[in-house]
Amino acid sequence: MTSPGRPDDPAPGLLGKLVAAVRPEFRADVLVFDPADPVFGRGVCLVEGCGWRVHGSGMCQGHLRRWHAAGRPDPARLPAAMTAPWNGHGPLPSGRCRVSGCGFGCSQQGLCARHASAWKRAGRPGPGLWAAGQPAVVMSGPPPACLISYCDVWAQPGSALCRVHAKRWRDHGRPGLAEFTRSCEEPRRATAGERADLSPLPRQLRLELQYALQRRRDDSTATTHPVDIRAVARVLATSGATSLLALSEREWRSRFPAWADKGGQRAALVSYAHRQVSALAEEGQGGWESEYPRDTWRLRNLGITASASNAIATLRFGEISQPWLQDLAKRWTRWRISTGTSMSACYQGVRAVTRFSAFAARASVQSPHQADRDLLERYLASLHRELASNNRELRGSVGELSTFLLAIRRHGWEPSLPATAMIFPEDYPRPARPLPRALAAHVMAQAEDPASLDRWGNPAYQLITVILIRCGLRISSAVTLPPDCVVTDADGAPYLRYHNTKMKREALVPIDEELRAMIAAQQDRNRQRWPAGIPVLFPRPHANINGTRPVSTSTYRSALRSWLERCDIRDEHGQPVHLTPHQWRHTLGTTLINRDVPQHVVQKILDHDSAEMTAHYARLPDTTVREHWEKARKVSANGQPVQVSPDGPLGDAAWAKHRLSRATQALPNGYCQLPVVKTCPHANSCLTCPMFVTTAEFLPRHHAQRQATLQIITAAEAAGHVRVAEMNKQVAANLEKIITALEADGPGEHEAAAGAS
Repeated sequence: MTSPGRPDDPAPGLLGKLVAAVRPEFRADVLVFDPADPVFGRGVCLVEGCGWRVHGSGMCQGHLRRWHAAGRPDPARLPAAMTAPWNGHGPLPSGRCRVSGCGFGCSQQGLCARHASAWKRAGRPGPGLWAAGQPAVVMSGPPPACLISYCDVWAQPGSALCRVHAKRWRDHGRPGLAEFTRSCEEPRRATAGERADLSPLPRQLRLELQYALQRRRDDSTATTHPVDIRAVARVLATSGATSLLALSEREWRSRFPAWADKGGQRAALVSYAHRQVSALAEEGQGGWESEYPRDTWRLRNLGITASASNAIATLRFGEISQPWLQDLAKRWTRWRISTGTSMSACYQGVRAVTRFSAFAARASVQSPHQADRDLLERYLASLHRELASNNRELRGSVGELSTFLLAIRRHGWEPSLPATAMIFPEDYPRPARPLPRALAAHVMAQAEDPASLDRWGNPAYQLITVILIRCGLRISSAVTLPPDCVVTDADGAPYLRYHNTKMKREALVPIDEELRAMIAAQQDRNRQRWPAGIPVLFPRPHANINGTRPVSTSTYRSALRSWLERCDIRDEHGQPVHLTPHQWRHTLGTTLINRDVPQHVVQKILDHDSAEMTAHYARLPDTTVREHWEKARKVSANGQPVQVSPDGPLGDAAWAKHRLSRATQALPNGYCQLPVVKTCPHANSCLTCPMFVTTAEFLPRHHAQRQATLQIITAAEAAGHVRVAEMNKQVAANLEKIITALEADGPGEHEAAAGAS
């Protein structure tokens, strides 16, 4: 950069902080950036000996044009036409007259001026044939050489330069011939660097932009091109403001419309500058003390930064019109943040309270004692009408409001809140049981086809896809994997170690050797680009100078959509498949269950807290359940086998009745075969009922019941209760037959029967 400008005198407040913070290399009115600068430079052209700044594809603008004209060859094998000297720095291509022996420069049709006139007088025949028929030119003396040493075209009569160089000399203002010759023969000089003139800005505004650029250099995360710096400086200069803090971040961004800022880089730079200057101005007074009174909390000032999976940067309370309700919402949100609640949940909570505030304003609610059960019932009715088509949003709004009211009552934040201000379980809309989200087998076959996986242009995205398919991770956990994510047990078996972003804990999932090798290859690629090491396995490919920023989930989702289109993956109806990364998690759970992996093992692999969640992910299809049912040994209350041929005419009907009985007449130790439309004449006497059927999965309960029955018989006989003893002896006899019959089948049948449950 250029030498620093005149030092500023110390000043109080923000200006004084800027004067103390901005280093000399950023204090110049005109900043000059080296093309090789990793943050502000665009790089140097990859063509050897060029030295000009990059315009695109690693080349300067001139070489980029030549590269496109040459058909975009491999940059490692550039043709001579691309590396040839530039115009004015090398021999003129096809610069001599096409008539044999003539060395004058071409005027038109490849002919010098004298031969072109003769060609016109001949009636303009084909210039090539005409030139071939002309006598060769023979000079009586040495030909007049052009003053430029490497030029082999003759000098024009009365001039020291050939036709082309003479025209270029005139176009350059007819400089001295010695100076012109030197400019043509010297190598093409690269520019010293790009410049950004900040002198039109007021003193403090100029220092603020310089400070922001200094912070950008220190962060070393995103690149900032000088062309964008110049554009931002022009907008700041014409705004009339003397400080970035004179307008809000949103107001500054509005001054960079999309048509003038196609990549959004200029709006991003002014936002970054505004945040950095705000942080400097509030230095020493940040944290909750400065943010809590605001209507908009800036999470960065609370030490909360947006991650790859969570782009929430602010929480807005300004639309909560009631001061008492806004204060309660702030207090509740601050408490939730301090307990580790995710920012997305806090955002949903603020939105739910904001929606309730709008209804309370329409109902003219002025104080908390008016927020009683009657108001809540009216609000719930309004909410059901407003969100009738979005059951999930409706349940979320009701749930967040219930949590808000419960927290107020639990912590005693508002004693005047009526005790009736509460949400009951019946107030929630009935949850719609979602359909299974597992992908069909033929869709998975297309996605897992090696030819399809090879269509990923980025090997990192290909590896993310394989991890999602084979390990069942959430996409937020996959993109934030650490570089040392593979661990081994005592036997050397590899496991993938990851952070469960939903449960906020570390988890392990077994992997195969192929996936282990793919992860090692990704680690090698990272080491080649960032030899010092980086904290993530999947770094963002662009705007990530130091490699600390992981790939965002939105970036992968966008790449996934493009990949599905390239692979032309279609469903059973021939339609293009539209899937989400989370569906691979559902698919893995369902696949494992159908391979007879116990549910508690699937729960461990998916890292669920409850078996209910695993059951939601991993559902057995009807065919799998039937297969286990057909294999299970079924006996009656008398211990006699009950057989129904699966291939017989009653097989499907028996299976349907079995499923219906299990759903509507399940017993603690078996199933009832009685049709649902009939009334049971043997109530509470199933072990003596001819319609009773049981399987080996209930053996533990049969043993327990037999033991309890024998105790009842002993007590009844001792007390002289003969009738009670006789009734229970029949039950005990039936239990003995059932246990004997079921245990005779062996452990294999026992497992099959358990699988059918």
